[in-house]
Amino acid sequence: MNMNPSESSTIETRRLLVIDDDRKLCRLIRDYLEPLGYAVEAVHDGAAGASRAVDEAWHAVILDVMLPGLDGFQVLQQIRKTSDVPVLMLTARGDESDRIVGLEIGADDYLPKTFSSRELLARLRAVTRRIRPPNVGSGNHNDGAEELVVGPLRIQPETRTAAVDDRPMVLTPVEFDLLVSLARARGRVRSREQLLDEIRDRNFDVFDRSIDVHISALRKKLGDDAKAPRFIRTLRSAGYMLVDPNRTDL
Repeated sequence: MNMNPSESSTIETRRLLVIDDDRKLCRLIRDYLEPLGYAVEAVHDGAAGASRAVDEAWHAVILDVMLPGLDGFQVLQQIRKTSDVPVLMLTARGDESDRIVGLEIGADDYLPKTFSSRELLARLRAVTRRIRPPNVGSGNHNDGAEELVVGPLRIQPETRTAAVDDRPMVLTPVEFDLLVSLARARGRVRSREQLLDEIRDRNFDVFDRSIDVHISALRKKLGDDAKAPRFIRTLRSAGYMLVDPNRTDL
């Protein structure tokens, strides 16, 4: 990993938890990110990392797949029981199956351990760009203040909450951004590339299956069925479309 902190920071201090048993890598991440406005804490085993991740408020968690004790997937499962903190997973093997498993459990993004410092920063900013800092007042948040209503689905972009059939939904940050993007384009098709551009705000590696995995998770939380979709329709070779289940003309 090439660490050369040459960028100036204009962002507020952000609390970042790194769960990785590679102490040298943790130091490199800390040395690179702290001058850019991040307060970095490192934990080196799975069980302790899971506990720290849910006991305090963090802007994001960087989580290695290979850990002593609980592995990264087990840690992520523990985190997702109670927290929607953005989680960026690291994988040494670059195995697509690892990435898909992580996304299915609730990871927001992934990085191979050959990542560059700029890529790390870009992906951190991408997964946290719409997340309100923890334990901070609401301030002025006018963007997306309107309520989005699609049949029994109600979304509040300002407070980042959603409910279907009056049942609150527990969504990861990426799932929420994906739902908002689809809701704002309801009745119109959004391609995978458009969704990636909108929810990541950056150029993304050619890994379209990441969107498919997030859509699958979102469908489950909507109580949807891919074979007989109530909300999210798949259009072959085109993308996805959110529809109002109460309408029969779509």
